[in-house]
Amino acid sequence: MLILVVSCLLTVAVNLSMADLKVEQLPGPLAVLGEGPTWDADTQSLYYVDIMGSAILRYDRAENKTYRATIDGLSDISMIIQVRNKPDQFVLGTRNTLSLVSWDGRTEKATFVKTAGDLGESQKHVRFNDGKVDPQGRLYAGTMRLETLGDIFDQKEGKFYRFEGKVGGEFYEQKRDISVSNGLTWDEQTGKFYYIDSAALDVKEFDVDEGGNLQNETVLYDIRVDGKNPGFVCDGMTSDAEGNLYVATWGGSKLLKINPKTKPLVQEIPIPAKQVTSASFGGPQLDELYVTTAHTNNQDAPAGALFKVTGLGVGKKCAKW
Repeated sequence: MLILVVSCLLTVAVNLSMADLKVEQLPGPLAVLGEGPTWDADTQSLYYVDIMGSAILRYDRAENKTYRATIDGLSDISMIIQVRNKPDQFVLGTRNTLSLVSWDGRTEKATFVKTAGDLGESQKHVRFNDGKVDPQGRLYAGTMRLETLGDIFDQKEGKFYRFEGKVGGEFYEQKRDISVSNGLTWDEQTGKFYYIDSAALDVKEFDVDEGGNLQNETVLYDIRVDGKNPGFVCDGMTSDAEGNLYVATWGGSKLLKINPKTKPLVQEIPIPAKQVTSASFGGPQLDELYVTTAHTNNQDAPAGALFKVTGLGVGKKCAKW
């Protein structure tokens, strides 16, 4: 049985001015496609991935240093999920499979242990993208068509799944006809679930039943301007205890802070990279927002860097399941 570590979801936010914000580039390699940040409170580290670089990374806050590892035979590493009580084991999204690997967080090579889940031959044309664990320890993850097969926005071959946390466990389809399955997060106060298909140009809201199935899909927030693409799409996402969403923008050089209750755009958080991919809260007080970016198409640095945003005025607590 795999008991997965739930991402830190709870935050308590207060209103601060833009003058309080500080965006700092952290040391480490530039990722081709940085993604999937998740905070580990025990080691005070941020784990994330470089999808196109086929690597997993760990930013050590105390050392202010980033470690990077690859795994022989594994590519398109799209997410990294910790295994509870096994600090050196992780579940990765690897093409159309979930792989269990072992890594000490320092060496340049991690070790493949076994396949934890496989979508099968019929899904060889897709890869996993974003994925997270809910407060009950269930892994939710979605797919998208492989970039090598053409325009990822010009198709709807992805699906979104719930995976029960055990080796060889079942995938339960939650949604289909998806172009680019991306950001996901929960509001623990209301039980609502939020989800992004980047090509849809919106953030969707769902109810979740006792079995973990998604219901009652609605559009929470549409990013179109006068019905048109604003020049960016929604990417990864996280949330706070008041239910505010922090949405990364691919092509937008910013995070959008959205209040689902009143549906306005509360704040835009500028990031000095065009392709902002995802975010996760961390730090000793869980009041630091870590942001991943990409430098595809040979963009200049600091594109692809990991950033830390402080001065947001948030506190946070994290649970393990």
